[in-house]
Amino acid sequence: MRLDDLDPTRNARDLGSGGGGGGGFGLLGLLPLLLGRGRMGCGSFAILAVVVVGYLMMSGGGGILGGGGGQSVQQGRVAGSGNNVACDTEAELFSCRVMTSTEQTWGRIFQEQGATYRPATINFYQGGAQSGCGAAQSAMGPFYCPPDQGVYLDTSFFQELSQRFGAAGDFAQAYVIAHEVGHHIQNLTGTAEKVTAIQQRSSQAEGNAASVRLELQADCYAGVWAARNRDRIEPGDVEEGMRAAQAIGDDTLQQQAQGRVVPESFTHGTSAQRMKWLRTGLESGDPAKCDTFSGAI
Repeated sequence: MRLDDLDPTRNARDLGSGGGGGGGFGLLGLLPLLLGRGRMGCGSFAILAVVVVGYLMMSGGGGILGGGGGQSVQQGRVAGSGNNVACDTEAELFSCRVMTSTEQTWGRIFQEQGATYRPATINFYQGGAQSGCGAAQSAMGPFYCPPDQGVYLDTSFFQELSQRFGAAGDFAQAYVIAHEVGHHIQNLTGTAEKVTAIQQRSSQAEGNAASVRLELQADCYAGVWAARNRDRIEPGDVEEGMRAAQAIGDDTLQQQAQGRVVPESFTHGTSAQRMKWLRTGLESGDPAKCDTFSGAI
């Protein structure tokens, strides 16, 4: 994907490395989720991240600008943290350029609807750090934290995406980031708050079902971003994104991890569903087509 002409976002921080402040999640923390006893937390890209914290971020349907999109934020809030400089490695620079592209794209989409887009902040860390949602650790995978409107990313996940999940390539990496920005859109539009209320009063199975619809909508929003930047897409990019979507479906991950599939515990959607909704965004370029809350998915 051609992004070299874009300046890196000014909404970025490098939090450095640390132990996450205690209470983090290693791979053993995935077991309850994989066995169907987990509970969805912040919006996240892969099943590795879904047990982050107690902030529930689900979507309640409605239009792309159903609420909360009319305020602006000053650019350039954060460029670094302490002695750490954001966007200073190859992986971080690429991620920062992806963020710039999402800011431009969603800024135009919001403007079309008479609103002003408030950018998310991308937070880089190595190993562990603190987020507005609590401890962040690399084993969680990338995630979005609604309280501080931050995307959290240890770029070593890109290596994991390639080597473990078989989803190499820059577009697959961009899809990861665009998916988390999709959760930011859901937060800005007020859908997060609506479904938080739904999940708080629902059974775990019903809450998981709402989570699936949230994640599929974020996949669709990632596709919308890509469609609006079609001139930057190179041959093979779409296939990279589809491989990533296929690799991190709940059914595929559960089959690999435990040799069986527990549909009622799904929180992100099957491989087929994730590919379907990413494709829906890619083919339409229209966030209104990303209504995963009406009818079958």
